[in-house]
Amino acid sequence: MKFIVDAQLPLRLARLLQSAGYDTIHTKDLPQQNAASDAEINAISIQQSRIVVTKDRDFFDSFLIRQEPYKLLLVTTGNITNTELEALFLNNLQQLTELFQKHLMIEISRDAIIVHQ
Repeated sequence: MKFIVDAQLPLRLARLLQSAGYDTIHTKDLPQQNAASDAEINAISIQQSRIVVTKDRDFFDSFLIRQEPYKLLLVTTGNITNTELEALFLNNLQQLTELFQKHLMIEISRDAIIVHQ
């Protein structure tokens, strides 16, 4: 499973996913870095079969309208510390991995994982 972590989320999250064994890049790793457009991120996601991890609702809309990006993990935690975000991902990574085997769009909040059909 491969991820691309969007600019609103910390580089630390991408490095955490890498250390857990996932092929992960952050938008800071791209040539345009955090200035990469949503269209560029979608294109990379589709070309490389990467799940976009983001807080940006524009990706949610893009997925509903155009089925882009490849797959989407929408983070809807509101303001959260990096440590809390990392713990949330570590505690739910196995379940997310299993869900992404069958589903294309998943939302994670502080309290729930929601599968969007």
